Amino acid sequence: MGKTVLIVDDEKNIVDILSFNLKKEGLETITAYDGEAALAQYSSKRPDLILLDVMLPRIDGFEVCRRIRENDRITPIIMLTAREEETDKVLGLDIGADDYITKPFSIRELQARVKANIRRTDAQSEEHEGDKPEGLVIDSERYDVFINGRSAELTQREYELICFLAASPGKVFSREELLHDVWQYEYFGDLRAVDVAVRRLREKIEEDSSQPQYILTKRGVGYYFSVDS
Repeated sequence: MGKTVLIVDDEKNIVDILSFNLKKEGLETITAYDGEAALAQYSSKRPDLILLDVMLPRIDGFEVCRRIRENDRITPIIMLTAREEETDKVLGLDIGADDYITKPFSIRELQARVKANIRRTDAQSEEHEGDKPEGLVIDSERYDVFINGRSAELTQREYELICFLAASPGKVFSREELLHDVWQYEYFGDLRAVDVAVRRLREKIEEDSSQPQYILTKRGVGYYFSVDS
């Protein structure tokens, strides 16, 4: 059975276009036109990926994303938004969305991002654990990261990000490289997703996120996992 994408948008023509083009890629689709229906479809069908519009009747997309992330850190969520304000984009990422696409968008770009996110979650991870500093443990069998014995409650993307960086301690990766190797798609225009993911990761694993020990910044270049932690 093919992978299933839940498409949530209150504009039927957009839903129809997205459904048609995703089915051409061999994906199954289910649909919802408001936030309440989206949560009901998610609960009953458990899709492999969610395309989630921000501006929805009844319950907006941000709240839908927040509720799903309370118990599900794995299913990829791509926010669809007509808004240009950076704060809206950052809010979506802050509450657990994996990505966002601003309308109007290229169908080819959307297809690429959908496939990349599904491929990412499908892959049987053989992540290297890298050096494990005292206090931080990457458990590749349970796909979890522990800080002083407690789960850091990472999303799938955050877990994959720290695994990738920890596999090459001391090596600096640009945001473009992280988009390609962790997000698994080519750079399409906005690198903010990487910065937000790093910030959220630091908030969960660092004692003081303003003075990180594990995920460090090389100014003007990118990020790296500290070998001295």
